[in-house]
Amino acid sequence: MAKQEDIFKNVVSHAKEYGFIFPSSEVYDGLSAVYDYAQNGVELKKNIREYWWKSMVQMNDNIVGLDAAILMHPTTWKASGHVDAFNDPLIDNKDSKKRYRADVLVEDFAEKINQKAQKEIEKARARFGDAFNEEEFVTTNARVVEYLSKYKEILSRLAKGMTDNLQDVKALIEELEIADPETGSKNWTDVKQFNLMFGTKLGASADSAMDLYLRPETAQGIFVNFLNVQKSGRMKVPFGIAQTGKAFRNEIVARQFIFRMREFEQMEMQFFVRPGEEMQWYHHWKETRLKWHLSLGLGKENYRFHDHEKLAHYANAAADIEFNFPFGFKELEGIHSRTDFDLKAHEQYSGRKLQYFDPELNENYVPYVVETSVGLDRMFLAVFATSLQEETLEDGSTRTVLKLPAVLAPTKAAVLPLVKKDGLPDIAKKIIDDLKWDFNVAYDEKDAVGRRYRRQDALGTPFCITVDHQTIEDETVTIRHRDTMKQDRVKISELRGIIENEVSMKNWLMKM
Repeated sequence: MAKQEDIFKNVVSHAKEYGFIFPSSEVYDGLSAVYDYAQNGVELKKNIREYWWKSMVQMNDNIVGLDAAILMHPTTWKASGHVDAFNDPLIDNKDSKKRYRADVLVEDFAEKINQKAQKEIEKARARFGDAFNEEEFVTTNARVVEYLSKYKEILSRLAKGMTDNLQDVKALIEELEIADPETGSKNWTDVKQFNLMFGTKLGASADSAMDLYLRPETAQGIFVNFLNVQKSGRMKVPFGIAQTGKAFRNEIVARQFIFRMREFEQMEMQFFVRPGEEMQWYHHWKETRLKWHLSLGLGKENYRFHDHEKLAHYANAAADIEFNFPFGFKELEGIHSRTDFDLKAHEQYSGRKLQYFDPELNENYVPYVVETSVGLDRMFLAVFATSLQEETLEDGSTRTVLKLPAVLAPTKAAVLPLVKKDGLPDIAKKIIDDLKWDFNVAYDEKDAVGRRYRRQDALGTPFCITVDHQTIEDETVTIRHRDTMKQDRVKISELRGIIENEVSMKNWLMKM
């Protein structure tokens, strides 16, 4: 555990030191669970968003985009169920005065048990090699069977308590002897529900102002615009509407850096289908979304599906794509079959029909919806934390390298004049002027070239291009590859093609 904590501290520290993420309002000692994306972070975040958008909207003929307003009519949130049911179960420790999400305390405890099982499985895999039969081992090894049985039992009891009686959740915490993570105290209050929506006002005076909410999710903006998009775009079911944008939740127990924030960004797509066909599309999108994640090369072993046993009131199937963050496997993306709950709820509260006329069936119906929803900030953290590595080189020295997928890297290439004289800076800047039309590139002339390489490694820059005196003679430069540190001598005229081959979204998305 200590090692995981150290890794996570390094991630947070590196993000600040190299201009990816800063604490918000830091000159005023910051604002809890709110962060600013710095000069490199904003580029990485933009590239992740564009990678999602291109795969989701541009590459699908039947999916279009939307950018709905953050502020929506307040009845929207009554219809969606957020006013009455958008709550977190909170529990306080009487001794430390710390507040926690009760379900997260139990889930973290259960995950420790699951990790024990996984360690036993990995030890057996290493011992037996290619002859290892994981399925047989998991079902016959007494210790693993006990761990996994306990893990599933805890999660099942938690889900039942969250639905039926929160006091059962407190009883489970006490039975498992779960302690305050910071102090070790087991002196807990009752579990209480807390609504997560931020309230605000619309109007010129306090007397006449309307109570509004900052949207807690982007999905409802899609649902209320369903008919507008369908008619104006002449869309035929099945079709999807995609959106990226900010959402806001008054997270009382915000933690783990940008994993859980009060202001965050979502990338969501709502796919409208015929009633009765939702499950085939649900499985389609589960498979498709996992392929998208795997295309980035962060390691198949870092992903797993968690299929929900207890479902939200609007769903008839739900699964999470979980990612192995430095603090364990946690939800990265959700895929949900939402039935026709949302559109029918908005029909009821608005008094307007939100139906589709299907010319093939010659009938009107309220479509069912399959949702894919990934947190952009969580995606950023998954990419950043997995890419940050410490390497020991052949000469015994070490380097810190951010092995970002090249397609997502904030800066694609840095151009470095070997010395700041003899016309080398002028040639380097000419290369910059040529490449910057197609790529985000940087110029760096400070320090010895070896130190500049290390700095660009830490920034995640895939290529370093060094201009030296031979460049004057034959118009060639040295191009260094971040991951292998291999150096090649190439013509200046070849640079664009070399970089394009490594950073092209087409080449990366073709891996899906």
